Amino acid sequence: MTDSEPTLADVRRAIDEIDTEIVSLLARREVQVRRAATLKTDEDGVRAPARVEQVVAKVRALAAESGASPEVVERVYRAMIGAFIDLELAEHRGTTGG
Repeated sequence: MTDSEPTLADVRRAIDEIDTEIVSLLARREVQVRRAATLKTDEDGVRAPARVEQVVAKVRALAAESGASPEVVERVYRAMIGAFIDLELAEHRGTTGG
């Protein structure tokens, strides 16, 4: 018996499963971001540009090791980090409801 080629529906189902995992991981990351927000004393500490660059360098290397595009991973991480920084800033300002 030979494996048949996957259909577009098969690929989409696989992507949906991966998305479920990614959202779960993002939720876990958010918990830690909110914890970190309570430990930072000011907005400069939240923005932490040196830490952002450290994370980006790390994930680019991980991407290269795993066969993913370092450029795509960097773009995704910069967008994600930007969103989490906004969340942390809101936490600092006491403006989140979550």
